[in-house]
Amino acid sequence: MKYGFVKVAAAVPAVRVADVTYNVQEIEKLIALADGEGVELLCFPELSLTGYTCQDLFQEQLLITKSEEGLLRLLDFTRQLDIVCVVGLPVQAGGLLLNCAAVIQSGTLLGVVPKTYLPNYGEFYEKRWFASSQDLNTTNIYLAGTPITLSAEPKLFQMGDVKFGVEICEDVWAPIPPSNNLTMAGADIIVNLSASDELIGKHRYLRSLIAQQSARTMSGYVYASSGFGESTQDVVYGGNAMIFENGRLLVEGDRFSFQPQLKSVQIDVERLRTERYANSTFINAQRGAHAVHIAAKTPIGKSFELTRPVNPHPFIPSDEEMSETCEEILNIQTAGLAKRLMHTNCQHVVLGISGGLDSTLALLVCVRTFDKLGLDRKGIIGVTMPGFGTSDRTHDNAASLMQSLGISQMEISIAKAVTQHFEDIGHDASIHDATYENSQARERTQILMDLANKCNALVVGTGDLSELALGWATYNGDHMSMYGVNGGVPKTLIQYLVRYNAQLPQFAAVHDTLIDIVDTPISPELTPADEQGNIQQKTEDLVGPYELHDFFLYYMLRFGFRPVKIYMLAQRAFEGAYDNQTIKKWLTTFCRRFFSQQFKRSCLPDGPKVGSISLSPRGDWRMPSDACSTLWIKECEEL
Repeated sequence: MKYGFVKVAAAVPAVRVADVTYNVQEIEKLIALADGEGVELLCFPELSLTGYTCQDLFQEQLLITKSEEGLLRLLDFTRQLDIVCVVGLPVQAGGLLLNCAAVIQSGTLLGVVPKTYLPNYGEFYEKRWFASSQDLNTTNIYLAGTPITLSAEPKLFQMGDVKFGVEICEDVWAPIPPSNNLTMAGADIIVNLSASDELIGKHRYLRSLIAQQSARTMSGYVYASSGFGESTQDVVYGGNAMIFENGRLLVEGDRFSFQPQLKSVQIDVERLRTERYANSTFINAQRGAHAVHIAAKTPIGKSFELTRPVNPHPFIPSDEEMSETCEEILNIQTAGLAKRLMHTNCQHVVLGISGGLDSTLALLVCVRTFDKLGLDRKGIIGVTMPGFGTSDRTHDNAASLMQSLGISQMEISIAKAVTQHFEDIGHDASIHDATYENSQARERTQILMDLANKCNALVVGTGDLSELALGWATYNGDHMSMYGVNGGVPKTLIQYLVRYNAQLPQFAAVHDTLIDIVDTPISPELTPADEQGNIQQKTEDLVGPYELHDFFLYYMLRFGFRPVKIYMLAQRAFEGAYDNQTIKKWLTTFCRRFFSQQFKRSCLPDGPKVGSISLSPRGDWRMPSDACSTLWIKECEEL
């Protein structure tokens, strides 16, 4: 394992019913292939040495003996390999015959796990041939020349720092699957050796079942099921190979393939563990869980290379989910603002409209809220406050937007007031420093607050999650409001939300304006435009690309990843878009600003959480304002 990643695989070999010699040969081929790909943990289907559909042939001693010989051959084949393989075979224990999974590595039989829940309905009559682990008294046997203790006790296999457990087919369909206890006892990954037949609609249900089990147990789940070559006397086996991580499907094989399959992917164990220790419900559920621990060697593997894809825009929903997700976010924002207005018995809001993304989204939320509450849109007081850096493009878009949406519209220039303020505090207006910029932001906030008092209104904040992470806000300026509707929405997502609104019939009149706002460079417009009136102060030139910062924000806060891992993931996600030095530069900037600007987040106004990440000091992110960034910056500098 490196960077927390473990490479696992689900294998569906070619099979001949009751032909152990052939089946072992096919299993060996896939083991060799998987080892060449650097797989560390490999799962085969249920009863893979014999075939699942042997029926009464399981009562033949010859088949049982040949199965053991086949296992012995696999042990010899893997003698020089580090890969951990899990194969299925029937095992005799005293007067019982058990449907088992054998865990092997480097010529060693590490352990044997018997199946717990045996189906005895429909086309499955396993109880005709096999006993359950629940029928088993602890028994010592020799299997393939290895002394083995067979028992019903749950078993955890440990490869270095990674633990995995085993369940077999029907086990996961049980009301309380063995994987519940295994994961509570510490298993990061579950492998399931299965033989599930194909029926109309069953695959969809199976997929959902495994996804839910993976999510419920916050585990990686490797599922391998019997495929082509099993008997089709009464049913057909499609050869399912699926691997999940915390409910998310990472890779899936081709059902009904006539060829052997090997589906491999890297599971992020570090990510799973972060999810677990941040979840108090999971922590409480672990009480009393236990398992027998069995040690395996840590697979050496090959030099690490990240092979799984990394989404460069983790906050952005897929195209298929875009409309539904955008509508859900807007409904959350709308419901939050509506409750605050009703609680305060307020029918007016005030917000600054700059012609930029954030204020546009805030305005759209206000309009949706007023419409839903049956309030007159004139109760929305939009204020443009042109200053020294306001461009014609943003000013005209702001004015057009307010007019077309039918809200109350005001324009108050801040130039005179800020100039007077510079004189009062003795600041040279030709020096475009923090005083120059922040004086404008605070003047705008003062105007909005005083208007709210005058109009018995609430000031609706426009600042977003990305700005809060970077501290890209003027303290007690645009940093402050009476309710911040965008505080849980990252900058990269806001663009999609505004674009989504532009497509809605209710906002058809402002479609072109909204699209132009999306296409406008992001800027606070606090320094003068160029001679042609174009925006000169571009935020992303100063603090870095928001798509990078949102990426850093997601992985640092959601999973607690250290800079070296975030850097590695960013290299993969933004390959061809940003070089390594650029990623390192802005990651260092992000870490430095994130720590130094916490004091602004420690006194945020109320606002709704919309996703898995929030910086509210009242719930999601509690950090001392004077926490030291040394460890993070040092690791960034060493990249």
